[in-house]
Amino acid sequence: MKNQEPLTNSINKRLKKIVLLLIILLVLALCGFSVFFMFSLSPVDQNTDEYTEFILEKGWGTSQIADTLQNNNLIRNAFIFKIYVKLNDFSNFQAGTYRLSKNMNVNEIITSFTTGTNIVENTTKITFVEGKKIPYYVKKITENFNYSEDEVMNLVNSEEFLNKVIKNYWFIDEDILNKELYYPLEGYLFPDTYEFKKDATIEDIILKMLDAMGTKLNNYKEEINLTNKSVSSLLTLASMVELEAVTPEDRVAVASVFNNRLKVGMTLGSDVTTYYAVKKEMTTSLTLSDLNSCNAYNTRGTCVKGLPVGPICSPSLSSIVAAITPSESDYYYFVADKNNKVYLSKTADAQDRVINDLKTQGLWPE
Repeated sequence: MKNQEPLTNSINKRLKKIVLLLIILLVLALCGFSVFFMFSLSPVDQNTDEYTEFILEKGWGTSQIADTLQNNNLIRNAFIFKIYVKLNDFSNFQAGTYRLSKNMNVNEIITSFTTGTNIVENTTKITFVEGKKIPYYVKKITENFNYSEDEVMNLVNSEEFLNKVIKNYWFIDEDILNKELYYPLEGYLFPDTYEFKKDATIEDIILKMLDAMGTKLNNYKEEINLTNKSVSSLLTLASMVELEAVTPEDRVAVASVFNNRLKVGMTLGSDVTTYYAVKKEMTTSLTLSDLNSCNAYNTRGTCVKGLPVGPICSPSLSSIVAAITPSESDYYYFVADKNNKVYLSKTADAQDRVINDLKTQGLWPE
């Protein structure tokens, strides 16, 4: 009987160790599950700014919603989504088409479903194409909203509104108040695809496009300061580059030609400015009278020695970047063939030879 007591003690010690080990393993498992649980509730991609349209059908239960969200890569784990919904007693999900993003966490997605805040039907999506003029922007707005062209144009030309944007946007100054401008905000409305509320005001729409331009320019603020040029002049140059060249590489080259000519006091001689000056579409022909007209925009005439008085269209980001950071070159001339490929020359004689070669090859635009 005396030998049984040490044996019992030994067994008890072993049991205690096993129980302790099990407790430790349980705690570790709970900690691990907690970390996994929280990770599963986090956004799939925190850095994206892209959105996906997600259709939540009427009558769907939590399981179908969770599985469809996971299949669309909008949540990390459908099982955890279901647990989270159950624990928080979420209900009354509203059917509809939602605008969701991978940068939204599970709670944000569920909030959208319970409140209907991101339902697409409440918005209107409009694409504004680069290289277009203010009248095009006005028409796009009136096609999608119950506003007349006069109402939109009155706002973008309103001195009160212009003074407001001068005050609120660092990249807009009193250059837009120049009376020779056809449209004060020409070149400042960034071309992109936007989503507006259906009850958006005209001012809401214009300010959203100005906000987008500010966001793009903010990324190049240091480079802009190094140019020692006004944003107005850079956007003017960018608008010319937009209409003269198509590829980012050609746009940088064309910007360098314009800069070289400006440095030595040469006229820019750009037909695209004449088209804008005489208010003709570029699908028509320019007359000798058009080319020689004295106008604050026309760089083919004798009145404008440098840049036009303001932008002649809404430039794309690649044209803006080309204007801010043009390449270094010793070219002073360029032409484009009928396929929009740009050819650079150092002298007028060299350019004449390029033109003759293009005509011989059948590449000269008629």
